[in-house]
Amino acid sequence: MSISANGKHHPIRANKVRAFLALLALEAGRAVSNEDLAEELWSGQLVGNTRNALQAHATRLRKVIVGSAQQRQGPSVLRAVHNGYLLEVPPECVDSNRFLDLAARGAAELPVRPERSLELLQQALGLWQGPALLDAGDGLRARGAAALFDERRLTAWENLVSAYLAVGDDAGAIAELRQLVARYPLRERFCELLMLALYRTGRQGEALDLFQRARRRLDEELGVRPGALLQRRHTEILAQDPSLTLPSAVIPGRREPATARN
Repeated sequence: MSISANGKHHPIRANKVRAFLALLALEAGRAVSNEDLAEELWSGQLVGNTRNALQAHATRLRKVIVGSAQQRQGPSVLRAVHNGYLLEVPPECVDSNRFLDLAARGAAELPVRPERSLELLQQALGLWQGPALLDAGDGLRARGAAALFDERRLTAWENLVSAYLAVGDDAGAIAELRQLVARYPLRERFCELLMLALYRTGRQGEALDLFQRARRRLDEELGVRPGALLQRRHTEILAQDPSLTLPSAVIPGRREPATARN
C-alpha cells in the first residue's frame, strides 16, 4: 500500500499504519470512529490505550502524507474528528474506487459500444498491482473489501475478453483467456469464452478438448458437472451453430443487426 503524489509512490512501511490507512481509504470522505478503527487493527487483542495508539499511527501517517505532497504548511488531508478520523480526499483519489467506477462504466458500455468498453476495462484492470489489500492487515473489513475487489476484478476480466470478441479481436481474447483459464480453471465463464474464441478462429477440436478437460476437473475437484451455459456452448460448437458468429453469443441480450425482409 502506498500514497501517490506528483507521479511518485510513497510506501507505508508499518503494518498497523497500512491497516489504518486502508480503512480510512475505503471510507474516503467519511469519518471512521475510533471503535471501528480499533476493531480493525486489534480485533481480539488486548491494547492498553487504543486512543493513544491510534494517535501515534495518525501522526506517522501524516508525516508520509505531508512528505509525499512536498508541502509543510496547510491542513492535512488526514483529520481528527470527534471520536475518530477522516481521510478528506475525493473518493476518486482512491484506486479501488477508480477501479470500481471504470469497471462499472465498462460493463454498461459493453452491449452498446464495445470499443469504448474495451478502453474503460483496460484502464480499470491497469490499476491493479497485485492482490487486493494484500498488506492491509487481516481485519474483517479489509478481508471483506479484498474479497469484493477480487470478484469484481474477475468480472471485469470476463467483460474485457467479451469486449475483445465483440470488436472482432479473437486473437486478443485468446491471449487473455489462456492465462485466465490457467489461473482460474474452475471459473466456467472463462472456459466458455475461450471455447467460443477458439471455435471462431477455426479450432473446433481445441474448443471441444477444452470442454472435456474442464468437465474432468470440475468432477475431480468439486464433484459437479459443468453448468448449463458451458454445456450449451459445447452443444452449439458440436452442431456448428451459426449463432456462434453473432454478437449475442458473447453478450446475451444484445440485438442482432436488422435483416431486410420482402
